[in-house]
Amino acid sequence: MIKINQTYCLIVLCLFTLLSFGQDKRINTKSDDGFFTVRGSVYLKDTREPIDNVSIQINDGRYTRTDNFGKFVVNARVGDKLTIMHDDFETVHYTILNDERITILVEEQNRSRYKSSRADDTLIRYNQMIDSADAYLKKDAAKSIKFIGDALNYNVSSRQSAEAHELLGDVYIYWKQYDLAISAYKISLQNFEVSSAKLKLAQTYIKNEDYQKSIDIYKSLDEENLSNYQKTELHEGLGDAYLKLRNIQRAITSYQKGLEIAKQHLIAPKVTDLNSKIAEAYNAKGEVEKAKGFYSNSLKLAKKENKKRAIEEQVKVAEFNSLNMEYDSEIELRKDVIETLEDIEKDSILPNESPLTPQKQNYKLGNAYLLNNDLENAIPSFKKSIEEADKKEDLDVKKDATRKLSEALIDAGNAEEGLKWLNEYKKTVDELYAKKVQEISQAARFSRNIAEQQNRITSLESDRALSKSKYELTQERNKRQQLIIYSLIGGLILLLITGFLMYKYIKQQRLANNLLALKSLRSQMNPHFIFNALNSVNSFIATNDERTANKYLSDFSQLMRSVLENSEEDFIPLQKEIELLQLYTKLEHFRFQDKFDYCIDVDETINVEEFQIPPMLLQPYIENAVWHGLRYKTEKGHLSIAIRPNSLDEITITIADDGIGRTRSKQMKTDNQKKQNSKGMNNIKKRVAILNEMYKDKVDVTIDDFQQSDDTGTKVVVTLKKD
Repeated sequence: MIKINQTYCLIVLCLFTLLSFGQDKRINTKSDDGFFTVRGSVYLKDTREPIDNVSIQINDGRYTRTDNFGKFVVNARVGDKLTIMHDDFETVHYTILNDERITILVEEQNRSRYKSSRADDTLIRYNQMIDSADAYLKKDAAKSIKFIGDALNYNVSSRQSAEAHELLGDVYIYWKQYDLAISAYKISLQNFEVSSAKLKLAQTYIKNEDYQKSIDIYKSLDEENLSNYQKTELHEGLGDAYLKLRNIQRAITSYQKGLEIAKQHLIAPKVTDLNSKIAEAYNAKGEVEKAKGFYSNSLKLAKKENKKRAIEEQVKVAEFNSLNMEYDSEIELRKDVIETLEDIEKDSILPNESPLTPQKQNYKLGNAYLLNNDLENAIPSFKKSIEEADKKEDLDVKKDATRKLSEALIDAGNAEEGLKWLNEYKKTVDELYAKKVQEISQAARFSRNIAEQQNRITSLESDRALSKSKYELTQERNKRQQLIIYSLIGGLILLLITGFLMYKYIKQQRLANNLLALKSLRSQMNPHFIFNALNSVNSFIATNDERTANKYLSDFSQLMRSVLENSEEDFIPLQKEIELLQLYTKLEHFRFQDKFDYCIDVDETINVEEFQIPPMLLQPYIENAVWHGLRYKTEKGHLSIAIRPNSLDEITITIADDGIGRTRSKQMKTDNQKKQNSKGMNNIKKRVAILNEMYKDKVDVTIDDFQQSDDTGTKVVVTLKKD
């Protein structure tokens, strides 16, 4: 009996891997750089008037000055001390606590500089709006964008507009709206070109997977005008873009240039990061030993920074060891990470998206033990991962951990507990699906809020451009008509560009929603055939027909492998779908040989490699024909699958059976069967509707009676168009 249960469980586990989102591949190993960009302002306490030319010194010797608007930007780390000095006020000392915007309010000693002038109310209010926008950047995107719009509503200069749009780009980057971020940075650069905005634009092109544009932006920068930190960022960014393009040698060369600058100017976090990235590039090139050397350097350097940075690098090296099947080394690193995480979580909360969470690291540790054939240690690690995932409400990790735990328990001979965790896995998948549906709805609301605020900013920017043009027209009356025409054309082009960007953004959101819906629908494979097939195996084993059971299992496993391979695709070649249908129909006929015969007829004039079809689109119709039509016939029935050409670019796939028909089948069903069948057919309808929306009516399905007799049968006609 134990043997039967183990066979059953292993096959069911094979099926449910179709629902997995791939926790093993999803961990993002990129760590945060120890430095971050800090924006600051220096104002008079009473009037909030900006003070220019203030010296900002950092404890490691770097320094900068405020501009005409009292603004400064500096790269710093937590714990760095800033010394703010000026002749008109006492020296102020400030310790960096996080990457939030800094506002320094000072009391002036020498009033002679300011007593004849009053603070510009417009400038003060503009600064307040920008400070508020920065404060809400990571908390509420819509509110942050609204404050930026309020700032631009004042009569701002080109430089202030550039600053506001650069901040707008930062908001969009944080919330992963890369197309909008690119647009914002471009507008910022059009108003006033600064290196920081250009570097951000290049980095955003990488995030948006437009690597060649990123390289072009980086190469257009003049290194002589960059700070040493920015030079390091430039070569690091070039290396990132080349690595994405699989130009490994150029990536290594760029990283090494950045590393030389970082070493020369003692930019310690960048030295760590670039050693790590060079190691990653060498590993991609297949030079594992060189990669090990650089990873060894990055580990040592990271330990000199802080605990969080150290474990980020340990996680990255652990992933490297896992890829190279050095599981003992991976296990030791993961254990060290988990120990250190206990200290880190006392002071800070790690979001579930972080690769450092205890649930992810325990899951990875368990997986390493499993790959190292150490089931005794793998099982408690997976249980610990599930426990942590429950605490943090991390359904993604819990889903993968319960699946792996079930597999490990079955491999260890504990089939009963393995089945218990398999049921927990199925329950978690259902919960995760419900959560994803909610996230789609939330994303739609978020997109609408962003769009409303962006439209307002676009309008304000257009108004500002028009106001500036009108002012210039009053100064140059002789050119009035020409300037009006240029302004209107510029405003129209700006509106068209904005409209295009909004259209592209909405289209991308709709595509993302459709892709997620398709993935969810594909994951809901009708379980009738799976569990009935397992019952067949069970009956063959029970009657000691081991040879038949093995043959059936072999064909069943081949079908499951094909389903798994095609599960992530929207369309597959028709040839693959025919092979899958042949295997599926063969298995059904194997179970009901006395109920029906079948034939699959493909017209020889059709080039089946040229047509694409959604995977497993036809299987539910064949299953309905067998289970709800042919199975209840008193005489032996027939199932026909015919593929015929309509034209050079269109074919029809006809699935016809001479079973009892839809009306009689519906009368014979139980309430539960009606519910299940309705759900399966609705999923097919939804898939076809979404695919037709995405691919312009590529698939059409009609269902009708097959013949005029007692056994009316059913005929399904699928019309498929070529790409």
